[in-house]
Amino acid sequence: MSEAGAGTGAETGTASRPLTRPERLDRLPFTRKHGRLLGGAGIGWALDALDVGLLSFVIAALRVQWDAEVGSLGLVASVGFAGMAIGAALGGLLADRIGRKQVFALTLLVYGLATGASALATGVGMLIALRFLVGLGLGAELPVASTLVSEFAPKKIRGRVIVVLESFWAIGWIAAALIGFLVIPGSDDGWRWALALGAIPAAWAIVVRWGLPESVRFLDAKGRHEQAERVVREFEESAGVPAPAETAPTPESTSTGGIRELFHDGRTRRTIAIWVVWFTVNFSYYGAFTWLPSILVAEGYDLLTSFGYVLLITLAQLPGYALSAWLIEAWGRRATLAAFLAGSVVSAVAFGFGAVSGSEVQIVVSGMLMSLCNLGAWGALYAVTPELYPTRLRATGSGWAAGVGRIASILAPLTVAPLIAVGGTTPLFVLFAVVFAVAAAAALFLPELKGTSLVE
Repeated sequence: MSEAGAGTGAETGTASRPLTRPERLDRLPFTRKHGRLLGGAGIGWALDALDVGLLSFVIAALRVQWDAEVGSLGLVASVGFAGMAIGAALGGLLADRIGRKQVFALTLLVYGLATGASALATGVGMLIALRFLVGLGLGAELPVASTLVSEFAPKKIRGRVIVVLESFWAIGWIAAALIGFLVIPGSDDGWRWALALGAIPAAWAIVVRWGLPESVRFLDAKGRHEQAERVVREFEESAGVPAPAETAPTPESTSTGGIRELFHDGRTRRTIAIWVVWFTVNFSYYGAFTWLPSILVAEGYDLLTSFGYVLLITLAQLPGYALSAWLIEAWGRRATLAAFLAGSVVSAVAFGFGAVSGSEVQIVVSGMLMSLCNLGAWGALYAVTPELYPTRLRATGSGWAAGVGRIASILAPLTVAPLIAVGGTTPLFVLFAVVFAVAAAAALFLPELKGTSLVE
């Protein structure tokens, strides 16, 4: 009997065999223990967004203060994304070998310390070197955190839980927008104080290391059954569900994992499809939002007004996540992802024309719609990615998908400057719309896994 079938039988009382530990987790409702895990991982996620979001405001400020060239500042962003690409791929591989929680804590420590050091940068070269280190930590954190939470979430609401986790990104990005609006324009050292706040993740790493549980599926796969049993019982106690007298063994993994396995056993189509979606979404999202404050400044708005508009646009991320969290269990992963990407196509075109027409209403409204659709799509994307692979490959598959996406986020900031110089804002956002359309098409090739158990 498959794991999905066994889980269903257990819930209806027809199963005649003991449950495995993952099946025991799947039968539980969402408990206080789930909430603590989600909150602990979510705060780390928000701190990640805070760091990435601050960079766009720091770049806009340094362009004015240091009179730096657009190309060199674009390199600051792209080098950070290069670190994220390497960090995502290596972090996923490492998490499948030594554990999700360990790598999660390590990534927080690395990028927190490097961000704090960035506040002391004396020139663009120093900032570029430190942003690469920041990127290593940032890139590894997100796919590892989403893998950890997905492996605990009850299967009936797993997609919704991961979208809620992703919604912490909006909290961090809004915090970045507030700091950008209130702190950075206040003095010549405003950007330094902003980056100093980005060192908070180093402290949060301690909470993650000692306060969050390790994945039961990972522990079982590595033969650490006593530890896995303790964790499952803690969740069962939180739910008021008695532990069964007997537990079926979860087969230990005999595979060493690795990227080649992502293309074995019928996984080639889903791997290619998810890589295309990650690449295209990263290209348009980071191309647009990393440069958004600078684009508005270039269109003639002063720094304070531009930051104010970006703050309003950022607030629209929250309803985007809320809508995605509902639709992902009502419509399913594939339809939700494709629908939000289609909305991103329309809103990107509208923003591109609004920015040059001078219509402040069109800029804010289309920008908010673009923000809503983009982040709704991100929520669905993070929900579906870990579901595509078995436990031994889950973090590796998520990490490599994110790593491929980060290649696009390297290219996007470097592409923006020459495109604006040649054609202006409108052709740039039309390009983003075309790339979003490719992402929507690729999403239709993904399998629909709503309500299924994670594959072991």
